Parts: sequence; structure tokens; C-alpha cells
Amino acid sequence: MLEKTTKINMLYDFYHELLTNKQKEYMELYYREDYSLGEISNLRDVSRQAVYDNIKRTEQLLHSYEEKLHLYEKFMKRNQLLTTLQQLIINGSDTTEIVKVMDKLQKID
Repeated sequence: MLEKTTKINMLYDFYHELLTNKQKEYMELYYREDYSLGEISNLRDVSRQAVYDNIKRTEQLLHSYEEKLHLYEKFMKRNQLLTTLQQLIINGSDTTEIVKVMDKLQKID
């Protein structure tokens, strides 16, 4: 569950500007403020089911944006390569290996 929450939060960070204000509000209350569906429904005077449906549709939308734009995937690849690069430098690795990793970083588009 924590892994899913972390990924949704990351997707939200990348794509929140593409969401409606209502979608943003529900996602922030649910994922960032840790409100329950019932608390959000009481706060906004809508049914719990309406909140659930909105959040699920928004999650699907975020995944859809990621399938098309790959911002999260590229971010994760960059982080992995930067960690690798840091380790190569700390370990005093051969310049050739460092250059290979740097080339991979530059090719992430």
C-alpha cells in the first residue's frame, strides 16, 4: 500500500497541473492530508461513493498521463543513473565507466 501511495504522490507531483481543481482537492485531501473517504465526503457534502469514484478516476488519469509522457519513469531512471555515477566517482572508477553512465543520462529524453 505504501508503494502505491508513494507512486500516486509522485505522479500527482508531475501531472497535477493537468487535473481539475476538484480532482486536485480530493487527491490532496486523500493522499497528502490522509483524510478518509468519509471525512472528505462530509467536508464536501457529497457521498462517500462520489469521492471514491473521483479518486479512482483521477488515479487512472494520472497513470494514463504517465503512459503517454513517461515523466515518472524518466525521473526514476535519472535517479538510478545519478546514484550509479556517484558510486563510480566515490570508488575512483575508470573514467570510461563514468563517461558511459553520463552518456546514458544525456540520452534520457
